[in-house]
Amino acid sequence: MTAHSGRHFLQIPGPTNVPDRVLRAIAQPTIDHRGPDFAELALDLRERVKPVFGTGGPVVIYPSSGTGAWEAALVNTLSPGDRVLAFETGHFASLWRDMAQRLGLVVDFVPGDWRRGVDAAVVAERLAADKGHGIAAVMVVHNETSTGVTSRIPEIRAAIDEADHPALLLVDTISSLGSIDYRHDDWGVDVTVGCSQKGLMLPPGLGFNAISDKALALAPTARLAKSYWDWTPILDANEHGFYPYTPATNLLYGLREALQLLEEEGLRNVFARHSRHAAATRAAVRGWGLEVLCVNEREYSSSLTAVLLGAEHDADKVRRIILDRFDMSLGTGLGKLSGRVFRIGHLGDLNDLTLAGTLSGVQMGLELAGVNVDPNGLQAALSVLRAE
Repeated sequence: MTAHSGRHFLQIPGPTNVPDRVLRAIAQPTIDHRGPDFAELALDLRERVKPVFGTGGPVVIYPSSGTGAWEAALVNTLSPGDRVLAFETGHFASLWRDMAQRLGLVVDFVPGDWRRGVDAAVVAERLAADKGHGIAAVMVVHNETSTGVTSRIPEIRAAIDEADHPALLLVDTISSLGSIDYRHDDWGVDVTVGCSQKGLMLPPGLGFNAISDKALALAPTARLAKSYWDWTPILDANEHGFYPYTPATNLLYGLREALQLLEEEGLRNVFARHSRHAAATRAAVRGWGLEVLCVNEREYSSSLTAVLLGAEHDADKVRRIILDRFDMSLGTGLGKLSGRVFRIGHLGDLNDLTLAGTLSGVQMGLELAGVNVDPNGLQAALSVLRAE
């Protein structure tokens, strides 16, 4: 590896860059998690985290990755042998399916090409055919981190309602929370899964479940094995500002600061900024003469852009050159996209100049890797950024 000056550009779609204010908050001395200072922190966070999910209901915060929050969503609402409807929108949707199967659930998995989101018409068709209401839940990844495709949750909710089906709606917002408009209550979501290291601008280590009244009412009868993930003792302890186990105290300090940053900018402005940066990135990709993996404009992600290369090129070689020459990390292709795509993360603590620098590095790396690109691609992105 070449020695580099300056800062490293971390442009993967998570973990994202952690703002200095958040880092300083995390560096505070650890306090007694059974004492009054911690209770004040926990009670404050219990309310302040809700607007990010678009909910007035409870949000459980776990010391975990997003994978742990996936499991919590399943084990608190379902029982062995329950059927769930899931969709192959990408690598992480497939992993969530695998987890559900290992937990003893029966998964009806709708195949996909990893370039499109969930088709609400298929949801309606599958649920309408389920006359006996055997499907207990619909599992959807809102923003598929491996592909840069965002499924349209309101249309999926409408399809469930149109079928007059009682299935729960479980949604993974791991790479959309705090970056893309999301409304747990308004969209009728029953469990929203989130994590800390993407739009919330924290290090990995916190997982979230936002919970509807319907999901909460089902929890006492859900028979999948659970202990650590059980909502009930956590919510009971949270009433008094505590946890039934040792929480990630210093990450909670960071969460409070990250929420403050989002509040200062305003969530609508945060979403608009992400949308604008995504549009500039796609302008660069098209200007280079390359292809955005997502094929439906209505499903473009504001968090990341997956760039598809021709079969004659190795996307990982491009990434290696960019890392070595320009000290910038890009996301690799996952699963069946390995070597075919690289992913540009444009979420979290990001501004116009950071994105312009990122796209400059990508363009130079593509040229050094022998990919025939039009150098006006960067200019196309800058035109989008200048237009604001």
